[in-house]
Amino acid sequence: MLKEFKNHIKAHFPLLLQRPFLVACSGGVDSVVLAHLCAALQLDFSIAHCNFKLRDAASDADEEFVRQMALQLQKKIYVTNFNTVGYVAKNKVSIQMAARDLRYSWFAKLVKENNLETVLTGHQADDNLETFLINLSRGTGVGGLLGIPSKTSALARPLLPFTRDEIEDFAKQNNIKWREDKSNKETKYLRNRIRHKIVPELKELHPTFLQNFNNTQAYLQETSVLAEDYIKLLKNKLFVRKNGVIEVSVSKLLTYKPLKTYLYALFSSYGFTEWQDVANLLTAMSGKQVLSRTHRLVKNRENLLLQELKEANSDVYLVNKDQETISYPIKLHFQNVSEIGITNDTTIYVDKSKLKFPLVLRKREEGDVFYPFGQNGKKKLSKFYKDIKLSVVAKEEQWLLCSESNIVWVVGKRADNRFKVNTDCANILKISILQ
Repeated sequence: MLKEFKNHIKAHFPLLLQRPFLVACSGGVDSVVLAHLCAALQLDFSIAHCNFKLRDAASDADEEFVRQMALQLQKKIYVTNFNTVGYVAKNKVSIQMAARDLRYSWFAKLVKENNLETVLTGHQADDNLETFLINLSRGTGVGGLLGIPSKTSALARPLLPFTRDEIEDFAKQNNIKWREDKSNKETKYLRNRIRHKIVPELKELHPTFLQNFNNTQAYLQETSVLAEDYIKLLKNKLFVRKNGVIEVSVSKLLTYKPLKTYLYALFSSYGFTEWQDVANLLTAMSGKQVLSRTHRLVKNRENLLLQELKEANSDVYLVNKDQETISYPIKLHFQNVSEIGITNDTTIYVDKSKLKFPLVLRKREEGDVFYPFGQNGKKKLSKFYKDIKLSVVAKEEQWLLCSESNIVWVVGKRADNRFKVNTDCANILKISILQ
């Protein structure tokens, strides 16, 4: 097994041969064997152990066992204790989810603080099969059938090609001791029921069942790569990026069948899960939206707009009378001039004597009206936005430069007629957008 492990590291985890990393060790056979294999290859690693304080003296005994193993292997060890039960009560999650959240947050902190390559965990082939069956029982797409990934941005799992039997045999042959967690034998947990009741039956169906399963997983992974490449090409074709927003044509989306499958492929990476709501958005009125935890999809006329969620900003920004430039939230330049130059979307001229300082830079408010330059009378700002065909997202991003409650400039779009420069004006202010 050591030779196979060495070849596997060289082929799939070459950076582990060059950079220090962390081995997460619970004291169980998988993580203990992983640490011994890495030590046998003389790799540069440290050991991390989490004491979740869930099994009283047994948890402390696990911690002491891992400390002694680290001493034997002459490896640095990091140990932390968690109030797991308190975390469960506070965050309303299961014990398993609490332990997962706590340990992975701590691992990430260790990696960053110590400039380590990654964290190795002891997941192996039987774990992968169990995860596959759990996902299958709950209902899943192709992603859920791929099982446990061998590498992520934060973790590496080099034992996935090896079975639990192979790992235990290696431990026994090399006189490697490990700790047994009695809770692993309790069938009240779904994973344990699958491990102790379903998987043995499956293995009896065919002597090479687990190897066949690994081969099937490899085929699924290869198929998944092909699908991902196709989706990348499709996104390049359909996604038009404009000012931080992705615009997608509804009419083009509707040509792809099965529609929900395509919607999932295109938008699942942005956190969306309610696919009927996303599908309904295609025929909804402008302004309707669907939210994920990180993004939103907004219907805007003939398009969907995909935008990352930002914190609501109700702040206003002040511009003092003698201020020449501001750099946030947008870049503006203010200059006293003696005559009018060229006026365009990025530059306006106003009668400074009509302004009340400090000027206010803000977003739209309910009931806003202004007097568009070049037109007679006033207009609701909402009607002006509609006339110039601003998208739902663009309306929310549009800044207004105001004198008290009066709009001076819909920045970059239209100045207000009330502040225009007359022929006898001697106090002219030039306002420009800086690029």
